[in-house]
Amino acid sequence: MTGGPEHQPARPSWDCRACGRPWPCEPAQRELAGGHGRIALALVMWDHLEEAARDMPQTPPPELFDRFLRWTQ
Repeated sequence: MTGGPEHQPARPSWDCRACGRPWPCEPAQRELAGGHGRIALALVMWDHLEEAARDMPQTPPPELFDRFLRWTQ
């Protein structure tokens, strides 16, 4: 799942295709949160975190956690 037609991740950087900010950007977060319950959202974002970790192995795990999961709480 992505953050709508405009706000999708560009891999392997995981920056937003529309605004260039790290994905999930705020518009993508709103879209994702609107389409899932809290637990389902966290599970979906965990899957994205795992994919991003493979694409960006140099990124420290705490940064990935903050980017992909912290906002789902």
